[in-house]
Amino acid sequence: MEFFLRRFVVPAVALLLIGLSAQAQIAPRGPSPGAGRPSPPGARGFSVARLKYGGGGDWYEDRTSIVNLLRALTERTSIPVAGEREAVVEPASASLFQFPFLFTCGHGNIKFSPTEVASMRRYLTSGGFWWVDDDFGIDPSFRREVRRIFPETPLVEIPYSHPIFHGLYEFPSGLPKIHEHDGGPADAYGIVHDGRLVVFYSHDTDLGDGLEDEDVHHDPAEKREQALRMALNIVHYALTH
Repeated sequence: MEFFLRRFVVPAVALLLIGLSAQAQIAPRGPSPGAGRPSPPGARGFSVARLKYGGGGDWYEDRTSIVNLLRALTERTSIPVAGEREAVVEPASASLFQFPFLFTCGHGNIKFSPTEVASMRRYLTSGGFWWVDDDFGIDPSFRREVRRIFPETPLVEIPYSHPIFHGLYEFPSGLPKIHEHDGGPADAYGIVHDGRLVVFYSHDTDLGDGLEDEDVHHDPAEKREQALRMALNIVHYALTH
């Protein structure tokens, strides 16, 4: 895994020096979730996998979100992107280790077996990056399961000064608020292992919904643009740290 990430990240970082328009708007409506080529395992270009977890939660939600994120990476950056939509992997599968970036969302329960806990820890401590987006309702089970993966490392709030908020785009007040869930501010949490942020948890904001096609949630353009810019920052951070 570490060799694979070095092989991809070095050329990708060299291509990050690009012109980003401050007036750029969210990518146009994407194809249906089943359309397009999924990110292939072990690709030299940037690829994303969606985690198919057990426990009964709707791991498959935000169906157009990663399609739109991958398109925006192609249109707004020079990062080489592999595939037009995300692959789907299970926590204990060997293919998990062929993807540098793992996405998880949902409203319900997440539950890992002991084997899956060990696999997720090995993935994250070997160079993988895990973005978990709370669709409203995933919080209790995610916190329980990430504590099983990293029992010695607390899930900590990420300060506004963190580089993830100051990458391709500036977010001086942290995560943008896309959807009202509990009515509180959008919160970002993370797990830091050996000095590296390996888990990024976006809570009470629903960036994934903001990334969806406009006709899914009918979010205003400015909200969808904020969600997209923050998602691009997350990818940028994962590739450069």
